Amino acid sequence: MASQTGLWWTAVARKFLMAVTGLGLFGFVCIHLAGNLLLLAGPEAFNLYSHRLISTGPFLYVAEILLAAAFLLHIFTGITVTLGNWRARGVSYSIYRSKRETSRMTLSSRTMIWTGLLMLGFLVVHLSTFKYGPGISEGYVTQVRGESVRDLYRLVVEWFQVPWYSLYYAASMVFLGFHLRHGFWSAFQSLGLGNRRLTPLLYGASLVFALAFGIGFLFIPLWFLVEGKGL
Repeated sequence: MASQTGLWWTAVARKFLMAVTGLGLFGFVCIHLAGNLLLLAGPEAFNLYSHRLISTGPFLYVAEILLAAAFLLHIFTGITVTLGNWRARGVSYSIYRSKRETSRMTLSSRTMIWTGLLMLGFLVVHLSTFKYGPGISEGYVTQVRGESVRDLYRLVVEWFQVPWYSLYYAASMVFLGFHLRHGFWSAFQSLGLGNRRLTPLLYGASLVFALAFGIGFLFIPLWFLVEGKGL
């Protein structure tokens, strides 16, 4: 009995960590989309935003470490919880419902592990392309308010005008929308905050957020691909 209780608490702890890190990453996605939308305001606005972000120094390093830890914890707990569910019940990603409650199993809930892994692959490509891509020493430099800064706007727009990359980015944002569609409301369920009144609201909000973030991120590369702005 003790060992079974220990296993139960381990599963609960993993779901709790997955929920907390997931909501933390959701907050990051909100901030990231707001920053990305500055691309539509032009090179000076976006490069100024990028430069000010880099100029925060130690604060940025701490934030990146915490963000990386959240990603790793979310990935680890997501995989282990999913594998545990498959072994125990043959269903995916913690479906929460009672026999008398309308099922909220969707395509998003059934594919969480796969959309999560696709987003992990996208993250690797995204970081290598932009964060660790060419900078001032490679000629990506511009003047913003009398200061020489990295021309990240130029780098982003160059890549978004490459059809295969722009379409890959857009497809990845569709997968992000699917992941958020189930992940947002189920995180609150894992934290024990769902009830008959709140769960339908969270369930509806997850659809709104999924559409908003999916369309928001998807629109930017397609805008530069179709319009050829900025170069």
